Amino acid sequence: MFSKILIANRGEIACRIIKTAKKLGIKTVAVCSDSDINAPHSNLADECLNLGGQTSAESYLSIDKIVKAVKKTNSDAIHPGYGFLSENVNFRDEINKIGKVFIGPPSEAIASMGDKIQSKKIAKTAGVNLVPGGLDIIDGLDSAIKEAKKIGFPVIIKASAGGGGKGMRVAFDEKELNENFNSAINEAKASFGDDRVFIEKFIEFPRHIEIQILGDQFGNFIHLGERECTIQRRHQKVIEEAPSPFVDSTLRKKMVDQAIKLSKAVGYYSAGTVEFVVDKNKNFYFLEMNTRLQVEHPVTELITNIDLVEQMIRVAYGEKLNINQSDVTFNGSAIECRIYAEDSSRNFLPSIGRLTRYIEPSSKNIRIDSGVVEGSEISMFYDPMISKLCTFAKTRILAISEMINALDRYLIEGVQTNQNFLSNILQKNEFVTGNFSTAFISENYPEGYHSNLANIKDYNELFAVATFINFQYMCRAASISNQLKGFHRRISNKWNVIGSFGLKDTTITFNNFNKSYDIYVGKKYYNLKSNWKIGHPLVSVIIENKLLYFALQRNGPKLILNHKGFEVELNVFTDRHAELNKLMIPRKKEDTSNLLLSPMPGLLTSILVEEGDTVEENQPLAIIEAMKMENIIRSEKNAKIKTIKSNSGDSLEVDQVILEFE
Repeated sequence: MFSKILIANRGEIACRIIKTAKKLGIKTVAVCSDSDINAPHSNLADECLNLGGQTSAESYLSIDKIVKAVKKTNSDAIHPGYGFLSENVNFRDEINKIGKVFIGPPSEAIASMGDKIQSKKIAKTAGVNLVPGGLDIIDGLDSAIKEAKKIGFPVIIKASAGGGGKGMRVAFDEKELNENFNSAINEAKASFGDDRVFIEKFIEFPRHIEIQILGDQFGNFIHLGERECTIQRRHQKVIEEAPSPFVDSTLRKKMVDQAIKLSKAVGYYSAGTVEFVVDKNKNFYFLEMNTRLQVEHPVTELITNIDLVEQMIRVAYGEKLNINQSDVTFNGSAIECRIYAEDSSRNFLPSIGRLTRYIEPSSKNIRIDSGVVEGSEISMFYDPMISKLCTFAKTRILAISEMINALDRYLIEGVQTNQNFLSNILQKNEFVTGNFSTAFISENYPEGYHSNLANIKDYNELFAVATFINFQYMCRAASISNQLKGFHRRISNKWNVIGSFGLKDTTITFNNFNKSYDIYVGKKYYNLKSNWKIGHPLVSVIIENKLLYFALQRNGPKLILNHKGFEVELNVFTDRHAELNKLMIPRKKEDTSNLLLSPMPGLLTSILVEEGDTVEENQPLAIIEAMKMENIIRSEKNAKIKTIKSNSGDSLEVDQVILEFE
């Protein structure tokens, strides 16, 4: 077995590989950028080399620097993880040249499957079902329009060397094709160093199903079933699960057979994934083959109890697969939520900053693959994913319930996250029943997700919890020593809980008999039990035998509670304070309607207008780049440009003024 492995990656996947390597008794070497010197993966490895620079291009994408690191540390093999250089055939060849082992498939398979057009040609020859179009590189906008008209709208523009949703745009008509073509090319070049794109038919109401395969260097293949990856935003997977609630045994066998047929055709070995798009009638078409470990591999590991990283290492070392297809058993259901640093209220734009509080949930049914700790920096230079939260249970419904509770118990402060958004998805009837397509998010959340506007099923439970929390703080205040005689704080059992949805009278008393609290919200009775300690930001309570979890922020009588995908602000007042509160004049919001503000931190790559220009509603005004994504900022109205306040090349903060309208 290898004695030392260098991991050419960062974040959670680097930590994941280190974990398996240590299990196998293999020493590990991490590489990092200047931004990641103190990152968890840098500290978990036995050795760490700083590649220098902050951007991916200066560090994790630098073949020369990583090859030098391999030589310097005398590593036996290199695991590329996913993204970065994992599917770069030049990198694999350079590793071979220095006599080291690349933990992954052969160069020929990477080259043929990495090129989306070449892969489709091979798949066609192998008898694999194909989506119409996509067999030729598009050399310009005119060619794109011609190809789109030939195939028929809607079409999708894809980066030939792409993956992970980068360099991908959907166009429903010629106007959208005109607008999105150059952005797809620019994004492809920025993400992969390759600006080639192709166009294929966009399948409406599709599901995204992928097959996990394993092969060795002796021609043996097995499959580990399918994963459902249909819940996507901007073509980026958000929630994955295994097995799929949509796939039956007949469809599974057909897709598995074609996946293995394709793998054999390209002489594949190692772990790999064959992705299919499936329509509502269960017709399926080949999308691509990912010649690497997938982001969502944990759900497969949870239902099969097979360590994919271990299998990759053993195959790379030259071992035969020690698992036959008959040995593979599928048990239970697993769900993965990708926890992103992004602001759902700002149309899911990236959120950058330091994790000031970070507490992960834990139980036998929870797995978290993370690459951060409290104090970690979420940088503009890399992908905004914080972690992968997975739950496992006997049934899909139980796995969903476990995930909702896990999200409530996962505390992340310092950046905005998509936790509430994920929780809300999991509670949608379409998701629970498995009746959804890749359009699920765009259809249900066209303006993003606003947790303060979520549908709250039982306000009374919130009022009861808020009253309990406030009561605990009042009891502590009353217990402070050395109070003046005759001025001891008296604690009322009657309170007014006020939110945007009105006021509710509550009463609370401690029940010595069963060590619980009797709470009346109006006339409705609740029995509440909790061992919560003052100061802890996570509150767990049992109300009427239901275990509920809340994330808490407090400022005096004001409480902000996060629970099951919604955020609500409540004030708990005495009768007198409630009367005085009615007299308070609401603070007016600053009028920024004549300003174009940056919706996120990032690099202002282009200003598309000049002072004095007249612009129309929805006209592109500026382009901001952050976390490898290009974002076009458009005008919300017809207006005239008065002053341009920022210049191309500026690093922008959230809400920084870009330009002013007349």
